[in-house]
Amino acid sequence: MSRRSRAREVALQSLYQGELNAVEARDRARFHKGRLKSAELVAFADELVDGVRSHQAEIDAVLDARSVNWRLSRMAATDRAVLRIAAFELLHTETPGPVVVDEAIELARRYGSQESPTFVAGILGAILDGRGGRSRPAAG
Repeated sequence: MSRRSRAREVALQSLYQGELNAVEARDRARFHKGRLKSAELVAFADELVDGVRSHQAEIDAVLDARSVNWRLSRMAATDRAVLRIAAFELLHTETPGPVVVDEAIELARRYGSQESPTFVAGILGAILDGRGGRSRPAAG
Protein backbone atom coordinates (compact mmCIF):
# COMPACT_ATOMS: atom_id res chain seq x y z
CA MET A 1 0.00 0.00 0.00
CA SER A 2 1.38 3.38 -0.98
CA ARG A 3 1.74 6.14 1.55
CA ARG A 4 -1.09 8.23 0.05
CA SER A 5 -3.25 5.10 -0.09
CA ARG A 6 -2.68 4.70 3.63
CA ALA A 7 -3.70 8.34 4.19
CA ARG A 8 -6.91 7.73 2.20
CA GLU A 9 -7.58 4.68 4.33
CA VAL A 10 -7.19 6.71 7.52
CA ALA A 11 -9.45 9.44 6.07
CA LEU A 12 -12.06 6.76 5.32
CA GLN A 13 -11.85 5.47 8.88
CA SER A 14 -12.14 9.01 10.21
CA LEU A 15 -15.22 9.83 8.10
CA TYR A 16 -16.85 6.52 9.02
CA GLN A 17 -16.17 7.11 12.69
CA GLY A 18 -17.48 10.67 12.44
CA GLU A 19 -20.70 9.48 10.82
CA LEU A 20 -21.38 7.07 13.68
CA ASN A 21 -20.22 9.30 16.53
CA ALA A 22 -19.55 13.00 16.88
CA VAL A 23 -15.78 13.41 16.68
CA GLU A 24 -13.98 16.46 17.99
CA ALA A 25 -11.31 17.98 15.75
CA ARG A 26 -8.64 17.29 18.38
CA ASP A 27 -9.68 13.62 18.54
CA ARG A 28 -9.49 13.38 14.77
CA ALA A 29 -6.05 15.01 14.79
CA ARG A 30 -4.86 12.50 17.39
CA PHE A 31 -6.36 9.65 15.33
CA HIS A 32 -4.59 10.78 12.15
CA LYS A 33 -1.25 11.44 13.85
CA GLY A 34 -1.36 8.07 15.61
CA ARG A 35 -1.84 6.18 12.36
CA LEU A 36 0.22 8.26 9.97
CA LYS A 37 3.77 8.98 11.02
CA SER A 38 4.47 11.58 8.34
CA ALA A 39 3.24 15.15 8.74
CA GLU A 40 2.69 15.24 4.95
CA LEU A 41 0.33 12.24 5.13
CA VAL A 42 -1.50 13.63 8.15
CA ALA A 43 -2.04 16.85 6.18
CA PHE A 44 -3.33 14.86 3.19
CA ALA A 45 -5.78 12.87 5.35
CA ASP A 46 -6.91 16.12 7.00
CA GLU A 47 -7.40 17.71 3.57
CA LEU A 48 -9.59 14.81 2.46
CA VAL A 49 -11.76 14.82 5.59
CA ASP A 50 -12.03 18.61 5.72
CA GLY A 51 -12.76 18.75 2.00
CA VAL A 52 -15.52 16.16 2.22
CA ARG A 53 -17.08 17.97 5.17
CA SER A 54 -16.90 21.44 3.65
CA HIS A 55 -18.24 20.31 0.25
CA GLN A 56 -20.55 17.56 1.48
CA ALA A 57 -23.80 19.06 0.13
CA GLU A 58 -22.30 19.39 -3.36
CA ILE A 59 -20.64 15.96 -3.20
CA ASP A 60 -23.82 14.28 -2.00
CA ALA A 61 -25.84 15.92 -4.79
CA VAL A 62 -23.35 14.66 -7.40
CA LEU A 63 -23.40 11.16 -5.92
CA ASP A 64 -27.20 11.10 -5.72
CA ALA A 65 -27.46 12.18 -9.35
CA ARG A 66 -25.10 9.39 -10.49
CA SER A 67 -26.40 6.52 -8.34
CA VAL A 68 -29.20 4.79 -10.23
CA ASN A 69 -31.83 3.22 -7.96
CA TRP A 70 -29.87 4.10 -4.81
CA ARG A 71 -30.27 7.00 -2.42
CA LEU A 72 -27.12 8.05 -0.62
CA SER A 73 -28.82 7.57 2.74
CA ARG A 74 -29.50 3.90 1.90
CA MET A 75 -25.91 3.08 0.93
CA ALA A 76 -23.61 1.26 3.30
CA ALA A 77 -21.71 3.77 5.43
CA THR A 78 -18.35 2.52 4.16
CA ASP A 79 -19.40 2.81 0.51
CA ARG A 80 -20.75 6.29 1.19
CA ALA A 81 -17.47 7.39 2.81
CA VAL A 82 -15.38 5.91 -0.03
CA LEU A 83 -17.54 7.66 -2.61
CA ARG A 84 -17.41 10.99 -0.78
CA ILE A 85 -13.62 10.93 -0.60
CA ALA A 86 -13.31 10.00 -4.27
CA ALA A 87 -15.87 12.59 -5.37
CA PHE A 88 -14.03 15.27 -3.41
CA GLU A 89 -10.76 14.32 -5.09
CA LEU A 90 -12.35 14.23 -8.53
CA LEU A 91 -14.09 17.57 -8.13
CA HIS A 92 -11.63 19.57 -6.05
CA THR A 93 -8.08 18.28 -6.49
CA GLU A 94 -5.58 17.76 -9.28
CA THR A 95 -5.37 13.99 -8.68
CA PRO A 96 -5.93 12.21 -12.01
CA GLY A 97 -9.37 10.60 -12.31
CA PRO A 98 -8.09 7.06 -12.98
CA VAL A 99 -5.92 7.20 -9.85
CA VAL A 100 -8.86 8.35 -7.74
CA VAL A 101 -11.09 5.59 -9.10
CA ASP A 102 -8.44 2.88 -8.59
CA GLU A 103 -7.82 4.02 -5.02
CA ALA A 104 -11.55 4.11 -4.25
CA ILE A 105 -12.10 0.63 -5.68
CA GLU A 106 -9.28 -0.70 -3.53
CA LEU A 107 -10.78 0.90 -0.40
CA ALA A 108 -14.19 -0.53 -1.31
CA ARG A 109 -12.60 -3.96 -1.76
CA ARG A 110 -10.92 -3.76 1.66
CA TYR A 111 -13.76 -2.24 3.67
CA GLY A 112 -17.01 -2.87 1.81
CA SER A 113 -19.07 -5.84 0.77
CA GLN A 114 -18.37 -8.17 -2.13
CA GLU A 115 -20.43 -5.88 -4.39
CA SER A 116 -18.84 -2.63 -3.19
CA PRO A 117 -15.97 -2.39 -5.71
CA THR A 118 -18.32 -2.71 -8.69
CA PHE A 119 -20.86 -0.34 -7.13
CA VAL A 120 -18.19 2.31 -6.40
CA ALA A 121 -16.64 1.91 -9.86
CA GLY A 122 -20.00 2.42 -11.54
CA ILE A 123 -20.83 5.63 -9.72
CA LEU A 124 -17.35 7.10 -10.09
CA GLY A 125 -17.30 6.14 -13.76
CA ALA A 126 -20.57 8.04 -14.21
CA ILE A 127 -19.00 11.10 -12.57
CA LEU A 128 -15.99 10.91 -14.90
CA ASP A 129 -18.18 10.33 -17.96
CA GLY A 130 -20.36 13.28 -17.04
CA ARG A 131 -17.33 15.52 -17.04
CA GLY A 132 -15.72 14.20 -20.20
CA GLY A 133 -13.06 12.33 -18.18
CA ARG A 134 -11.43 15.52 -16.92
CA SER A 135 -10.01 15.55 -13.42
CA ARG A 136 -11.65 18.93 -12.78
CA PRO A 137 -15.07 20.17 -13.88
CA ALA A 138 -15.27 22.98 -16.40
CA ALA A 139 -16.10 26.38 -14.95
CA GLY A 140 -19.43 27.74 -15.79
